[in-house]
Amino acid sequence: MIVEMRKGAARESVDGVVARAKSLGLGVQLNLGTDKTVVALLGSNTGQLSPDLFAVLPEVESVTRIMKPYKLAAREFKPFPTVVKSANVEIGGRKLVVMAGPCAVESEAQLFEAARIVKKAGATVLRGGAYKPRTSPFSFQGLEKTGLELLAKAKTEFGMPVISEVVDPRDVENISESVDILQIGARNMQNYALLTAVGRQKKPVLLKRGLSSTIDEWLTAADYLLAGGNDQVILCERGIRTYETSTRFSLDISAIPVIKRFSHLPVVVDPSHAAGHYALVPAMAKAAVAAGADGLLIEVHPNPKEALVDGLQSLTPSDFSRLMEELRAVAAAVGREI
Repeated sequence: MIVEMRKGAARESVDGVVARAKSLGLGVQLNLGTDKTVVALLGSNTGQLSPDLFAVLPEVESVTRIMKPYKLAAREFKPFPTVVKSANVEIGGRKLVVMAGPCAVESEAQLFEAARIVKKAGATVLRGGAYKPRTSPFSFQGLEKTGLELLAKAKTEFGMPVISEVVDPRDVENISESVDILQIGARNMQNYALLTAVGRQKKPVLLKRGLSSTIDEWLTAADYLLAGGNDQVILCERGIRTYETSTRFSLDISAIPVIKRFSHLPVVVDPSHAAGHYALVPAMAKAAVAAGADGLLIEVHPNPKEALVDGLQSLTPSDFSRLMEELRAVAAAVGREI
């Protein structure tokens, strides 16, 4: 259930709601807005409780029962869009954020050249994988600790926040020291131990949609992060597995307006993994911006033919620069900017 307090409600009234919830064995999450406070009541038995138990308390404006499986990610809990901040970058505001760089960090020369390329073209966040969970154990798994060190060095050198994937709960704190945004990959969307560990961090996190996950399952996974106290959550649509084989995955463009309707969390799109081929990335990226995405996650490599991971879906420097110019026109058409 969601308890909405009256505008300007006293702290004592909010504490009264919290106290009653705890007396009933419920968990509590507060959304402290500038005008009013919203209290989420969490627990498996909320469906058996009467809303009147809270409606009668001082300065309670309304009590709403949320029937969706997700609670904290729902718009009922937070009516206004969440804006996630990392350094001087805001994800979820009027300005679109482009996160770009190589799928995997391969060397200092490769990473630094990629950073120069994407920053010059207008990207504001540098992406690069240090730990790479691969389908085959014999594929390149990333430079791991060395990769993190190179990302930290690139962050200082180019003044860009960096995003990198975390795959093991034991690595969360270590990776958090080197990167600005933690990425949870599609294969780990329902790795609840990892979600819980990342939820304890007060650092932005990008949660990719699982390969075959529904939107409800995706938002419920986001609840794990939010329930841990981390309210800096970004969703990432990266395509889902369908019967179609002409692309690597099927990019669910409809997920963008659906998320905007039912959740307050910002959503970005990864057209690279959805397409699986560099020639398809620009069209998917532009479609995502037109549909209302708050940003893009794009793979760019100085020389895709030599990439150790996902070279076929990586853009060349010239292709990326051209795409950024085209995206500016699309963004302007829908009232956004890059």
